Amino acid sequence: MHIAYTIAPGKGDMDLLLYGLSQRLATRGVKTCGAVQVNTDCGEGPCDMDLTLLPDGPEIRISESRGPGARGCRLDADGLERAVAQVGTRLQAGADVLIVNKFGKQEAGGGGFRDIIGDALASGIPVLVGLNGLNKAAFEAFTDGLAVEVHPDPDALEDWVTGALAASV
Repeated sequence: MHIAYTIAPGKGDMDLLLYGLSQRLATRGVKTCGAVQVNTDCGEGPCDMDLTLLPDGPEIRISESRGPGARGCRLDADGLERAVAQVGTRLQAGADVLIVNKFGKQEAGGGGFRDIIGDALASGIPVLVGLNGLNKAAFEAFTDGLAVEVHPDPDALEDWVTGALAASV
């Protein structure tokens, strides 16, 4: 089983890091599957959140616009589940690596990409997940402590994927 996570320090850094990695892997002919997040700045309000499905789209909006005074979670759970369903179909068609933008609140609660991650691992497909400190304990419980942390650096992440692919052969 090959599963790794990375934690990027700044707001939006994880999204850029994983998107860039997916592009680097694609140029090498690695067949990626999964989703990377792309945020669109909306000026003074919260950004729009979209998932770009790997390897080549489409983008699916996963945030709700709830107005300027709204508080709390803006996740559009239906949008996320649409993305999960499409990624699941693509994973069944075959992939070299699964990249998931975040093991977040939905995954920690048993939903989101959680089953897709399990399916990939059961099929011998390496998995790379973005993680934040809020959900680290749930992720460690889910992976039974078997996931490895990879420094949030494009070269380190690419090296991990390369090593995991070589070990999966």
